[in-house]
Amino acid sequence: MTSVSGAGGAVDERGRPPGAVPPGERGAIRIADRVVAKIAAQAAREALGPLHPDAAPPHAAVVVHHEAVRVRVHLELDYPCDIGDRCLRVRRQVVQRVRALVGMEVPEVAVQVERLHPAPAHHAAQGRTR
Repeated sequence: MTSVSGAGGAVDERGRPPGAVPPGERGAIRIADRVVAKIAAQAAREALGPLHPDAAPPHAAVVVHHEAVRVRVHLELDYPCDIGDRCLRVRRQVVQRVRALVGMEVPEVAVQVERLHPAPAHHAAQGRTR
């Protein structure tokens, strides 16, 4: 049944315009896994700051299941550094950015350090002691 409202627009018995789709039936947004992986990799870059000139940028792989995503981040670090602290900062930033930008929970972020790059000063100091 359709009626005419006082404002001049037709509405159905629920007060909606004819043909309007109820909110619960409008569909869903699906974010591709590769998009989530790119967001996670960018978040890792943000957490690390400037990279060693020879370091490859971080990259990520994700597994999305419903509204949760598990992330594996691969990165290269300067050395010497506090590896545990750098990995913790990467984990926190990935969780925060994925939640904020995609709206998914992140129960797991595995950080895999692929390579360590000696800092130029550390490398020069080793050469003097040999």
